[in-house]
Amino acid sequence: MENTELVREELVRDWRGRDYLVSRSPHDLTGRSRSWMFWLPWAAMAAIGPLQYGYAAAVPALLESGRSVASVLAPLAVWIACQAAVALPAALLLRRGTLGVRLALGTGAALSGAALLTVALADDVATLVVGYALLGGVGAGLVYGACTEAVARWHPERPAARVGFTTGAFAYGTAPLAVAVGLDGDLLAPAFTVAALIAWAVVGTAAALVSLPPRHWWPGHIDPRAWARDRLSLRRNRRALREFSVGQALRTGAFPVLVPILVCAGAVSVFDVVALATAGTAPAWAAVALLLALNGAGRACAMLAAEAAGRERVLAALLALLAAGQLLLAAGTAAGSAAMVLAAAVPAGLGGGAFYPLVASLAREYFGEEQLSSIHGAVYSAKALAGLLGAGLAALALTSPGHVTAFLLAAVPAGIAAITATALRRPGWPATLPR
Repeated sequence: MENTELVREELVRDWRGRDYLVSRSPHDLTGRSRSWMFWLPWAAMAAIGPLQYGYAAAVPALLESGRSVASVLAPLAVWIACQAAVALPAALLLRRGTLGVRLALGTGAALSGAALLTVALADDVATLVVGYALLGGVGAGLVYGACTEAVARWHPERPAARVGFTTGAFAYGTAPLAVAVGLDGDLLAPAFTVAALIAWAVVGTAAALVSLPPRHWWPGHIDPRAWARDRLSLRRNRRALREFSVGQALRTGAFPVLVPILVCAGAVSVFDVVALATAGTAPAWAAVALLLALNGAGRACAMLAAEAAGRERVLAALLALLAAGQLLLAAGTAAGSAAMVLAAAVPAGLGGGAFYPLVASLAREYFGEEQLSSIHGAVYSAKALAGLLGAGLAALALTSPGHVTAFLLAAVPAGIAAITATALRRPGWPATLPR
């Protein structure tokens, strides 16, 4: 039975100084249950996924139209840079109340749908760069930032796990389009047209219905002080030793470790989709669909595993899986074995997306929440470099005979990321203490 004293609107502070606004229920605030504020952002993330992974999976079909490798991969690299540049600043503006969540989602819906339609209809590089890469990157960044902020704010008792599950839709929501285009390149235009209509409808619906709770909102059926003392909650939601400013975070040893991890792993994640779509040793649609499904599912599973085993350990293990996947893909490609390539897609997929929510949760755990959007934004902006490196690796795969060399080279940044992850330490702790 609910504690009626907790349902009254009051600001509660726990033993570590965190504030909780024990407030009205989600139904009282929005007229809907809290699950609406989880599944609507989840659906919106799935709807914009084709902008990144769908375009990467469609590279073979785009090349068949007579375009050069550079003209096909350059828009993808620009899109990744724009999305990375907008996503976290959008979340910061949303947190400050400067940007409304419905305006962010509404604008993101319009731009994302237009970008997908551009891929379906554009015949020249300039149109792709402007309509898909620039406008689509901004639109996807707005949707990404709004969805992650909404889910984290409405589920403050387990924000990392919930956000990880939501961002997973960004990957496996692309699988149907990848299968369609992989089966028949002539379906590129109709598939992206349908994806545009879905994005307009789904993200537009989210824009009409999603809202943010008051600052520090906390669900009334959970006693915040008891939750803050609970051993399981302490393990799931480890707090920073203190609140760091952006400048202080930049001077820690953790920040310069997180950035190369995201650059190296992000590059390999993008490269794998393009490489598998064009490798020719397994049915492209099957390999890419498997990779994307595991890329998305791995995010949710990794967050659950991290709550039990620790985020640093799970991150290092997943990045090692990603590196091993590249070596196995090289071996399968060299042997011309479809079965080996499909089997290698499993570790590559599991390791190829889960690092994103893990890095975000580590930023929260290391540096605190007051400046989280700015600090994580600085880390996440490194995804722009990941897009350039990933496009370069993909270009190597597409312009050299076979993909074996490219897969072997991709194992290098993945391995660097895995090794680098073992050096992560919580800022403020002596190096002799366990993490």
